[in-house]
Amino acid sequence: MTVELVNTGSELLFGKILNTHQQWLCRRLTDLGHTVLRQVAVPDTGESIEQSVREALGRADLVITTGGLGPTCDDLTRERIAALLGRRLFPDASVAENIERYFAGRRLTVPARTVVETLVPEGAEVLPNHFGTAPGLAMQVSPNPFRDGGAGSWLVMLPGPPRELRPMFEQSLAPLLKVWFPRAEGFVCRTLKTTGIGESSVEERIGDPLKHLVDAGMELGFCARVGEVDVRFVGRGLGAEAQVAEAEEITRGLVGANVFGAEDDVLESVIVRDFQKSGLTLALAESCTGGHIANRVTNISGASAVLLAGYIPYANASKVRELGVLPATLETYGAVSEETVREMALGARRASGADYAVAVTGIAGPTGGSTEKPVGLVYMAVAGPSEVVVQRKVNAFDRETFKYLTAQQAMMLLWKTAIVA
Repeated sequence: MTVELVNTGSELLFGKILNTHQQWLCRRLTDLGHTVLRQVAVPDTGESIEQSVREALGRADLVITTGGLGPTCDDLTRERIAALLGRRLFPDASVAENIERYFAGRRLTVPARTVVETLVPEGAEVLPNHFGTAPGLAMQVSPNPFRDGGAGSWLVMLPGPPRELRPMFEQSLAPLLKVWFPRAEGFVCRTLKTTGIGESSVEERIGDPLKHLVDAGMELGFCARVGEVDVRFVGRGLGAEAQVAEAEEITRGLVGANVFGAEDDVLESVIVRDFQKSGLTLALAESCTGGHIANRVTNISGASAVLLAGYIPYANASKVRELGVLPATLETYGAVSEETVREMALGARRASGADYAVAVTGIAGPTGGSTEKPVGLVYMAVAGPSEVVVQRKVNAFDRETFKYLTAQQAMMLLWKTAIVA
């Protein structure tokens, strides 16, 4: 089955709003065994919407549009698609009742303009909106006048707000897709998450050992982000499960020291999970990252059972006062040094009573560097019950990337020291 997405919204093209629909829908469709082959974002103009939908219907078995179903003057998706397909619009009583309930529950008067949201193209199925007023719409386009031979397609219109689109997809559209496009063949998609190793290095290690599986039809892909590389295996057909399982086993055997999780895992979630299982506690002392590690850790449910304290000793005086770093250490070696980060980690562990403490200190730039200590230099340390492990890196990036990558490296050092070792 071929799938295409049409995301409408001028705000997407102005860069005012991040297009999260593309990523989320592609992931959920992949989970259901359907790969999106093309996606476009178009402005809120009737001509753009009609043209993009016409082109998508000329190629795809399933076309999903997002946005443009609301009550305002720039919500044109419903009307322009109905015109494109030559279908009249009729008021739907169930939609009108949902709108009444929505506003009554908030003790608000129903705006007159919402009447346009009750209009449904003939032959369309209404997908209820339990978190807003604009319904989703699904219709079969058969015969399809835009496709060679008139082969039929399905067209689905989803509302723009994610809090409305996502539950509508899960509750209404996903069950329909299983009826419209039942999977006849096996489909397995597996992703391993790695850190501390580059994309090309991963491929060099696993490319040849996995070649026989790729030659047999398994897809191998890579996705590099700051501090991470995803390795993706996609298998289809009767042997898909065995193919992907073999690929995962080979990959873990070759780069296992850098594999921290799978699928949607993030490093901070793995740390919180593994620390909880082991009954370990954590403290953080962040100078150059300014609390970024703590922010990521506390984004994870259950972090309160793991993280005891976080310190942001940005100034040298704070390093001395809060963590017990010796003034002589700072005077002799400087704030960005192995000696200082070691004392920071030990001080955080001592002050908090945690099993492990992570400390980071560095030069985020773009100013403040020198020949001996360039911009991007960072020291990180993990103090545990029996030792202190220190690592030196040079992350010569913009400040935001520096902070993210430094946090990633520090958490990886913690994970390897406290969990893997």
